[in-house]
Amino acid sequence: MTENPIKLAVIIGSVRRGRFGPTVAKWFARQARANGGVSVDVIDLLDFPLPLQMPSPGRPCETETAEVRDRLGARLAAADAFAVVTPEYNHTFPAALKNAIDWYRDEWHAKPVGLVSYGGMSGGLRASEHLRQVFAEVHAMTVRDALSFHNAWRQFEKDGAPVSPEGSEAAAKGLLGQLLWWAETLREARSTRPYKH
Repeated sequence: MTENPIKLAVIIGSVRRGRFGPTVAKWFARQARANGGVSVDVIDLLDFPLPLQMPSPGRPCETETAEVRDRLGARLAAADAFAVVTPEYNHTFPAALKNAIDWYRDEWHAKPVGLVSYGGMSGGLRASEHLRQVFAEVHAMTVRDALSFHNAWRQFEKDGAPVSPEGSEAAAKGLLGQLLWWAETLREARSTRPYKH
């Protein structure tokens, strides 16, 4: 590993029972680690049950909520880049993922986001396109290339490996190349001058 690796947070965006996200996220995390120069932190939103209702301005969170918020916030703040693994629910991304994005601001600022989607015939592409709009609003930038798995449940073996690794591994390599270029560039920029919004 390099002396100052890019810290990549791979976020599992679905919390539903029977979700497929962990399979895709673990595979992508392996691809990132194999790429070299990357420290990977897999963040499962199931482990961070933030309520939908946020506290009013000036009112503190309940102790348990504050603890969850601070734990997740610390991991997001430590990341140089994000890879968001999302399914498509009703033509968009999961409510739990939107909620997690909305709880934070500075943690997302001036950092790149790679989108990894999965689903049926569309492969979750509509979820990815909606996420581009949301991340722009929190001053994060999504990289151009994305990775999608169409009919995802048929695309992976029981051991979590893709059925056709050549295509998916090449797509992951392309996405990681863009993500890591932007991560290094933006990390250097943030270190020399604070991001203004």
